[in-house]
Amino acid sequence: MNFEDVRQIAITLPNVEEGTSYGTPAFKVKGKLFVRLKEDGETLVVKVDPDERDMLLKASPDSLFLTDHYVNYPWVLVRLPVVSREELEERIVEAWRLAVPSKLVDDHRSHTARSE
Repeated sequence: MNFEDVRQIAITLPNVEEGTSYGTPAFKVKGKLFVRLKEDGETLVVKVDPDERDMLLKASPDSLFLTDHYVNYPWVLVRLPVVSREELEERIVEAWRLAVPSKLVDDHRSHTARSE
């Protein structure tokens, strides 16, 4: 996977804005950051539920990791070269859900359910 794959997934979500964060490409919703590319160009910083982070890291040790910098923040790092498309989509959509007002999440769920 690469950042173009991230872009393709992120822009399908409602109210997503493409911009920058710390000088790197990023996606926000209603001004709230939910995913950004790290400076190395191969690592994605993705918002996570802090209560689920340890479980996610244990479940996907090859594709997800953490550095000391992020220990006290609700983020996880994703290795783009090794993550599967399915896992990448799951992480991005969940990050979006954590960043948006609950009404938008409900609207997205009902739209997704109608289109299936």
